Amino acid sequence: MLPLRLSDLAAASVHLFTALGAVCGLFATLAAFDGAWERMFVWLGVALVIDAVDGTFARMIRVDQRLPRFSGERLDLVIDYITYVFVPALALLRGGFLDGTAGMIVASLILISSLYHFSDLASKGEDYTFIGFPAIWNVVALYLFALSPPAWFNYTALLVCVFFTFIPIRWVHPVRVEKLRVITLVVTVAWSIAAIGAVAFGFPSPLWAQIVLVGAALYYVAMTIDLSLRAHA
Repeated sequence: MLPLRLSDLAAASVHLFTALGAVCGLFATLAAFDGAWERMFVWLGVALVIDAVDGTFARMIRVDQRLPRFSGERLDLVIDYITYVFVPALALLRGGFLDGTAGMIVASLILISSLYHFSDLASKGEDYTFIGFPAIWNVVALYLFALSPPAWFNYTALLVCVFFTFIPIRWVHPVRVEKLRVITLVVTVAWSIAAIGAVAFGFPSPLWAQIVLVGAALYYVAMTIDLSLRAHA
């Protein structure tokens, strides 16, 4: 019985590791109310790292078999909604990127459209693509903070993302999609370095970080268009 108990403890530890993302969300929220944007994105970044690796740990330990009563996927969705959607929407309001009644409407659209995405059982393709905009509002918020574009661009970009949540095109996963995977991984590493630099040097970010962030975004959009065209060919 002892090996079973140890394995159950290991499985529970994976769930606890995933749950730490909620704590990151709390600290990010407090930072947003303090206007400490760099600190906020640090906590969102930690949550992103946890989300990126916890699935690997879960598969290694076979958490679904050890603790079948508890759903790691459901836990992950709850935390992702906090850190990918709610905190970024709050930050856009508190940071002045969304203002007044119009800003509240756009923030509400972000929250509601993301609930649709999180509830959609067909939100992921067999090729590991995301079907519809994948509600990565933490990344969108980082771009707006890093680039500090004019207000008209902020509203346009956010509404475009909301719109594409409901359009079934295939958005590239930065790690798991097989097509041009090596290039995508290199771009993802470059993006990660630029994102860290953007936060480390403060907002608006240095020109080099802005250039890399924009270049990576253009690559991901190009890949998304290509994957979508191939899927409907």
